[in-house]
Amino acid sequence: MDKEKINEMYHTNAAAIYKYLCSLTHDPQLAEELTQETFFQAIKGFEKFRGDCKISVWLCRIAKNLWYKELEKRSRHKTMELDETMPSGDNVEFSCLHNLEKIEVFRLMHNLDAVTREVMYLRLAGDLQFSEIAGIMGKTENWARVMYYRGKQKIMKGMKEWTEN
Repeated sequence: MDKEKINEMYHTNAAAIYKYLCSLTHDPQLAEELTQETFFQAIKGFEKFRGDCKISVWLCRIAKNLWYKELEKRSRHKTMELDETMPSGDNVEFSCLHNLEKIEVFRLMHNLDAVTREVMYLRLAGDLQFSEIAGIMGKTENWARVMYYRGKQKIMKGMKEWTEN
C-alpha cells in the first residue's frame, strides 16, 4: 500500500474511528491511542482486506477488536484508587437509586439485538450523528434513525415496567 493511499485512508476515516472508539471507551486519550493502533494494524494487514465491505466498516471491526483486547488486558490487572472521602448520608440513597436505574437501562440495552444495541451505544455514549452511525454501520441515515427510535421505545417500555414493580 503506497503512502498516498495510507494518507487518504487515514484522513477519510480517522475522525469516525476516533468517535466510534470514544463511544466504546468513554476515554478520549485511550480512544486516540486505539485509533492510532487501528490504523497501524490496518496498514500491517491491508493484504487481508477482502473488499466485501466499506473500508470504514473494516476499520471499525479492527478498532472494536483492539478495544476488546484492551478490556481483556484491564480485567487481568484491576486496580482501584483509595478514596479518603465518605459520601454524605443524604446523597447515598439518591446515589444508589440513580445507580440502580442506570444498571437497569444498561441491562435493557444489553437485551436488545446486537445491531440495535450498537446503534444505541453509538448515539448515546458516542454522541454521534445519525449520518455518522449510518456510515459506520454501512446503512442509510434513515435506517439509523429507525433503529435508534425502536431501541429507545423498547428501553422506555422496559423502564416503565421496572418502575411499576
